[in-house]
Order: sequence, then structure tokens, then C-alpha cells
Amino acid sequence: MDDAPHRPRPTWQHGGVTAATHSPLFPGVPETADAVLDGLDPEQREVALALRGPVCVLAGAGTGKTRAITHRIAYGVRSGVLPPASVLAVTFTNRAAGEMRGRLRQLGAGGVQARTFHSAALRQLQFFWPKAIGGPLPRLVERKAPLVAEAAARCRLRLDRNELRDVTSEIEWAKVTQTVPADYPAAVARARREAPRDPAETGKLYAMYEQLKGERSVIDFEDVLLLTVGILQDRPDIAEQVRRQYQHFVVDEYQDVSPLQQRLLEQWLGDRDSLCVVGDASQTIYSFTGATPDHLLDFRVRHPHATVVKLVRDYRSTPQVVHLANGLLDQASGRAADHRLELVSQRERGPEPVYTEYADEPAEAEGTARRVRDLIAAGVPAGEIAVLYRINAQSEVYEQALADAGVPYQLRGAERYFERQEVREAIAALRGAARFGANDSILDGAEDLPAQTRAVLSGHGWSTRPPAGSGAVRDRWESLAALARLADDFAAARPGATLADLIAELDERTAAQHAPTVQGVTLASLHAAKGLEWDAVFLVGLTDGMMPITYAKTDEQIEEERRLLYVGVTRARVHLTLSWALSRSPGGRPGRVPSRFLKGLRPGSGSRTAGYGATGGGIERGGDRGPAAATARRRPRGPVRCRVCGTTLTEAGAMKLLRCEDCPSDMDEGLYERLHAWRDRRARELGQPAYCVFTEKTLMAIAERVPATRGELVVIAGVGARKLDRFGADVLALCAGEEPGHEGAEDEEDV
Repeated sequence: MDDAPHRPRPTWQHGGVTAATHSPLFPGVPETADAVLDGLDPEQREVALALRGPVCVLAGAGTGKTRAITHRIAYGVRSGVLPPASVLAVTFTNRAAGEMRGRLRQLGAGGVQARTFHSAALRQLQFFWPKAIGGPLPRLVERKAPLVAEAAARCRLRLDRNELRDVTSEIEWAKVTQTVPADYPAAVARARREAPRDPAETGKLYAMYEQLKGERSVIDFEDVLLLTVGILQDRPDIAEQVRRQYQHFVVDEYQDVSPLQQRLLEQWLGDRDSLCVVGDASQTIYSFTGATPDHLLDFRVRHPHATVVKLVRDYRSTPQVVHLANGLLDQASGRAADHRLELVSQRERGPEPVYTEYADEPAEAEGTARRVRDLIAAGVPAGEIAVLYRINAQSEVYEQALADAGVPYQLRGAERYFERQEVREAIAALRGAARFGANDSILDGAEDLPAQTRAVLSGHGWSTRPPAGSGAVRDRWESLAALARLADDFAAARPGATLADLIAELDERTAAQHAPTVQGVTLASLHAAKGLEWDAVFLVGLTDGMMPITYAKTDEQIEEERRLLYVGVTRARVHLTLSWALSRSPGGRPGRVPSRFLKGLRPGSGSRTAGYGATGGGIERGGDRGPAAATARRRPRGPVRCRVCGTTLTEAGAMKLLRCEDCPSDMDEGLYERLHAWRDRRARELGQPAYCVFTEKTLMAIAERVPATRGELVVIAGVGARKLDRFGADVLALCAGEEPGHEGAEDEEDV
């Protein structure tokens, strides 16, 4: 989200509320309504003071929009203008809603409802269904795929996993755009939408899906909105009851509202206009799900007397990053581009964005992993670094490269933190220790809160050193380590805090879904990165065909791809690296070109100045020097083919093994077991996770190919020159049936 507390503030800001303006009963909560306004910039303050009538906040990336709207709500509540129970703040993700609730609680406005569209509608539907329809509410299915698959079978259609996902997405799009099955083919044509299957066929499947839901008495997430709208339209008495409850509305990320969500919002509002919307048309990146910026851009048409405030002071990114972001939008066209915001950085100067060209995708991943490791060595926390790509299928090669470099990482989109079993168990144990206090033998010798927390967590899988490997055991350790770090931060902010105080904080965070950060480099798609930020961001795979994606055909679709890259750029606070590879695989034809969106921005690509005040610079050529280059030169040229069936390989895992995943393996099982035992032993000796020595796929590749020389070993993907020098003698000894002697270089810091 926006405006992290460590971010520098300009001189006209107070830099936070002073102790004198905080309530003595609730540390950190502003004592008066006016104190809520402290620390806001002039435009944010204008938003906070605009409590009457329709308000439209056009907020650029990093400009503190969440700060502005939460302080607006809190000021309204604290000044008596907005009764807290009458306010409904709506956003698009549970994480964003949870953070908003947490901020409102800290500002003394804890009674305000902050929810997603779906959760707010579901609560109303559950409450009013018996009165409006009668009987229990049909069961909500959380996954459509099984029902869609059954509908396809009834229609005598065979769908593989990817086709099933595509058809499910089409059904979701149809429902949020309020398209019935019979109208689906015509709606696809009107929207100039690239349908994954024949529209008539999909329309029939969609109709069968709806029929199946009726037979099973179940509803899906889109039905929650549709049914709520239907009840509010058909039952004026129920609509009036809802409108008496909620009289003031705030909608965040308004550029992402779908026609169905807008229709629900209008039902909630009725003939009133106490509505504040916040958005940025330049961050519209979900049109494929039915989102449209038209509601934001037409707000002043629907509400001619609306107060409009623009937030353009960027507190997130350095001038160099902001300059590149503005440059991207300068080249844009279309309606959203006509309403773009020119950001103005409020931060000190930083490094110029780095543009790097690589020979192939594995070289790009290896080069990115090296740069990530260098940043971590220079003091940038791993949790403050992200590698962002266009599609999830790109993640594997970066997972592999980071693992080979010994860099911990986390994939975006995992299970909610507080719903993880190990976290629930740990909090229960902490609660028990807090209840028994000094009588709990676990706490013997643990004097302060961090020590007590670690004493409890040590009985649930936490240790001072992380376990080897990258599987479930490591994931569990990372979850518990995040709790330990949270205790450290809480104790630093609240000297003298007890375990009971920490439990109260954890209960509030659990209710708000405000999870602590699990340390590790984030790997995420550009879509999944929306709303997040990091000190260092690597935007990878920036070639035409990937950015913009090859199936973006129309001008509107291509402009949305540009906006997606803009979102990626604006996630970076300080360090920004943009890279691309000229071919997919080592030795492949270098036929790719950098993304057209970088023309005029990267050095040597046009007339626009490449950097913020830069007069020179150039593109770095990755992979043409150092150990990675030596490895690349030894790799076979031409397409990589399966050594079993001859098929051209495209997936990173298959390319590592030099065979299709489902082709038979000729692995030497005994050698694999010896390699596995050796790797685990070496990892323990070095105090590193096992994957930092070699990953499972690399061990499999070695056991299948049984190299006899250094030259045969180095060409196996995942080995490379550095690991050849480090572990080559041991591995070759094992392959020869001998005992390893640790003859490689022993620079442990280089693992």
C-alpha cells in the first residue's frame, strides 16, 4: 500500500503526529479530530476536509491515496460528521480492506466497515435472503472449475486444464458484464474480445453451467453480487433498510469497478450523493475481468458539482523512477491517457534505472539472480526486492536461478498468513504462555518479549537457523520467523510490552488480515504486484510478444499492456532494473527485440532523454563477461531438443533435464541417492539451504547424464562455472563411484 512510515516527508509536512496530539489512553491514536489532519500534504488535507457531497480523488501511484481516504474517514468520524456505523469503505482485495481497517483503528475510527464488494454483498445477502426469498441461502461454491468441467462433459466437450481455466474466466467475464449465455457470442464481438474458444460453443457451456448450479442449489461469487442487486431492486423495503444503515460510501481503486459492481453501488446509494471515489485511469489493468475506467472518467458527468482533487506528489519513488514512469505515459494514447497524471517525486535523487540485454532467458534469470544477491549483500533486505514478469509461466526459470544463487524467495499468491496451520498453532501456544505467565516452564530464563516469543516458537519448528531445502519445512520456518520479527518490532515500538499485549495485537491483525512480512525476494506477475511496493524491482522478459503480450491485438489492448508496465515501474522505490533476452534458449536465434514501450526511454532508442537529467549511459549487455558467459559459451547452439523423443523443449525444467517431463528417465538411481546425501551433508556443513548447493532438478540431470569430465558437467543447466569450481571435484568423484574429497574452492560466502 501507500506511504510507509519510513518514507521521507517534505519540509511542509509534520512527519507524523507529535506526542502531545495523541491520546494518553490509546498511544498512537490522535487525541482530537484536528490532530488527524497533522502530517497531510495540502492535497491530501483537501481530500480529508471534503466530507459533503460527491468527491472524486484522482490519485497517482505512490501519492498516498490510502492515507488520504483513511484520514478523511477518520476526520469525519472524529469530528462527528460521519457516524462510524453509517460508513462503508469498499475496496477490491481482502488485504487492502484489512489494511484499511487497521489504519482506521489506529486513527480512532474503528467502527467503520471496510470490506470488498463481495464480502459486503454476501453479508447483506445472508441477512436478507430468508426475508426476501425464504429458506436458507444456497451454498456458495468457492471453485467454479469442477462445475465447469462437468458442464463441459454434459456438452460432450473435452477440456484440458488450461482450456478449463480459460472457459471459467470467460464465464466470470460474462457475469460481471451482466451478459446472459444466449447473448455471450454477440457480447464478445461487441467488445472485440479474443475468445479462447468458439463463442457459440462457450455460450452453450455457460448455459449448462448455470443449469447445473440450479440443480445443485449452489451459487458462485458473481451470483452474490447479482442476487444482492436483484433483491435491492425488487424489494424497496429492504433497499431502504440498507440505505438507512449505510449513508456514506468510499470506493478505492474505482478504475477497476465492473458494470455489475457499479450497479450494486448505485443500489446502495439510491438517490443520495455521499460518495467518495479514488482511482487512477493509468492503472486500469483488469479489463479482461470486466473492469473499466469509464465510471471514474465519467464521474464528473454524473456528478457535475463533485469536488475533484488530484494527488500527484509521489512519496514512493525517486525522481529517476518517476521520470521513467511519466515517460511511459507520455507515449500513451486513448481515453485513459487523456486523463493521465504527471507525477512529481518528493524523494531525494537515486540511481538511474538499469537496462540490461541478455543473450537468452536462462542468462537473464542468472544475471537477475546475481544482481539480487549483490543488492542483498549491499544491505537491501530480501523482502524489499521483487522480480516481476508478465505471466506466471515465467517464474520457474527465476525460481531456479534464485535457488542456485542461494537467495530465498516467495511466490506471490500463497495461502493467507493467519490461516496457515503453523501460524494458528503458534498463536495458540503464545496465548497459553501468556495465560500461565511465570508459571510456564517454557519461559524460564526468557526475560523480554522477543525472548519469550522465541522460546514458545522453538517448540513449534522455529530455530535460530533456517532449515535446509525450500519445501514445506522451510515455508513453516519462514511463517514462524515472521512472528518472531513481529515480536521484535512490537517490543521496539512498545517498550515493556508483555505476551498478553502481543496476543492482543495478533488478534487485531488476524481480524484485519494484516500479516507480517515473510522475508524473501518476491516473485510475482505484474498483475499480482498491483498495490505493492519494494525498494528494488526487476522487470524481466520485456520483449515484444511478452510486453505487450502477443495476443494484445487492438489499440485498447496494447495500451492496457503499457499501463501494466507503468504499474510495474511504479512499484519501485529506489532501484529499478529492466531486462530482456534476445532468444528463449541458449544458442537460439536472437530474433527478439526489446519492448516497443521502451523506445525513446532506454538509451540509444530515440530522442527522449533516457534518464532523469541523464546525458549519456547505455544498455548493459548481460552474460558477455564472467562465469555465466563461460557457461553460456559451452552450451550447445540451436533449439534444445528432448534426448528421448526429439521434441523441441520450451519449459525450463525440461530444458534442464534435456527431456520432456513425461519421457522415461534413464537416471542412475544409486548415483542420485549418493548425490542427494552428499548435497544435504554439504549444505549442513556450509549452513545453507540444500538448494543453494544444487536443486533437485540439477541432481536429477547429473544422475541421468553421469558426466565424466568438467566440460560435460558444466553444460548441465544449474551447474555453471562458479559451482563447477566449488563442487565439481566432489560431483565427478561421485559419478565415478568414488568418495568425494572436498577439493573445490572453499569460499563459503560465494555459495
